[in-house]
Amino acid sequence: MRWALVLALTAGYPLIVYFSLGHIEPRYIALLLLALAGLRWLTGGAQVVQARWVALAALLLAASTALLNQSLPLKLYPVLVNVVLLAVFGLSLVRGPSVAERIARIQDPDLDARGQAYTRRVTQVWCGFFVLNGGLALATALWASEEIWALYNGLIAYSLIGALMGGEWLLRRALRARYERAQA
Repeated sequence: MRWALVLALTAGYPLIVYFSLGHIEPRYIALLLLALAGLRWLTGGAQVVQARWVALAALLLAASTALLNQSLPLKLYPVLVNVVLLAVFGLSLVRGPSVAERIARIQDPDLDARGQAYTRRVTQVWCGFFVLNGGLALATALWASEEIWALYNGLIAYSLIGALMGGEWLLRRALRARYERAQA
């Protein structure tokens, strides 16, 4: 149940910040980051270490916001999320198995070498996505209006994630069908 709250708060975070700025001082909005940090600390699950690093970084952003009473640290949270996801996905390429392979093995425990290579490539694509998305999140935090920041981080980024997931699903189905036809 806590993970669902973390997911909902993380997904809605840009919109909550956007609608709060101008009405509530940033130091009070930082309480949302504190809540996210606490929930992430408690709901680490299998990735306790990563969740705690995110929680500590969110705590630093919240403390910076509270001390400076500026909105910039609040707007850096999406950058933080992308950096952590890049680290998790990137490290899985070094240490193995890749994140995509771990997910694929839930459905197909006997993933062959072709499938392992494919999931490695998918993980690399996600790493590229996190670099680009994190860079755009940083650019909107530093140089864009609050409206553009909220639009990108609260709508466009999630749409891009969905498009990447959907596109990969379609590609996987097409490749699997081609492989099965070649085997017949």
